[in-house]
Amino acid sequence: MRYDAAVLDRQFNNRELVPDWADYLARWKRDSQEARLNWPCLLDLPYGDAITQTLDWFAPAATGLAPCLVFIHGGWWRSLDKADHSFLAPPFVARGVHVVVVNYALAPGATLQQIVRDVVQALAWVWRRAEDFGVDRSRIVLAGHSAGAHLAAMMLACRFDWYGDDLPAQIPSGALALSGVYDLEAVRKTAFLQRDLQLTQHGARAMSPAWLPPSGPAPLALAVGGDESEAFHAQARLMHRHRPGSGKTLVVPGAHHFSVLDTLAQTGSALHTRLWDLIGVRKPVSEAPDEARDLTLAG
Repeated sequence: MRYDAAVLDRQFNNRELVPDWADYLARWKRDSQEARLNWPCLLDLPYGDAITQTLDWFAPAATGLAPCLVFIHGGWWRSLDKADHSFLAPPFVARGVHVVVVNYALAPGATLQQIVRDVVQALAWVWRRAEDFGVDRSRIVLAGHSAGAHLAAMMLACRFDWYGDDLPAQIPSGALALSGVYDLEAVRKTAFLQRDLQLTQHGARAMSPAWLPPSGPAPLALAVGGDESEAFHAQARLMHRHRPGSGKTLVVPGAHHFSVLDTLAQTGSALHTRLWDLIGVRKPVSEAPDEARDLTLAG
């Protein structure tokens, strides 16, 4: 696949393509603060020793073992935070699903290889503590946006049993990759990203889920905003060609790179429904925040 550096610099610069991008980030932050206030959660749980290796855990009211959605935020591996994305948790927690929002080290302080290892470590931490929190280990589903979509797709290529001999070969039971980049040669050719990521040709190939075999049968669902640049659509097509079992890529009409994430939290939207298909939950439960699981009892 050929990449034109000047075109990529324009088409991957979402803050130039969406003039009101800052309004979206500000609203996500406000809505996320409200979610953390209104829904019981444990914040900044350490999954490793580094200050950046933390996650937030929202739990449902349902007793017994329940599915878990692990969300991986975007920001071109260089910015944003889990605290900006708590707003995604309530519609899933309300229907009986745990939601975990993960932080990871950011470039340029960390290499992309280190960032990928952070997410591996976070998922291993969730899997090892699943029963303590009431999570069904066989239904840990990932969702990621932008850089987080790349990381979610990478997790389906990861052999977790190589990371720890107590782990299965594949932890995620499925993943939704929203508006991601899956061949990082495109990122290596994008000047404003390459300045911080410093990818080599070999490193870009090794970190490209489009060229890696899956580690197990977990399905990958792909989605992209209808109004996103052609570069994002091309990346989704490329990933689909190499993972044909992922099904048809969902194109969200009228959505750009920021507004497409809003639809993930909108009950009844096609994107929201697609994620429920991966989670496999059909029966609604109480939506009252104060009925959520008492997380202080979790180990």
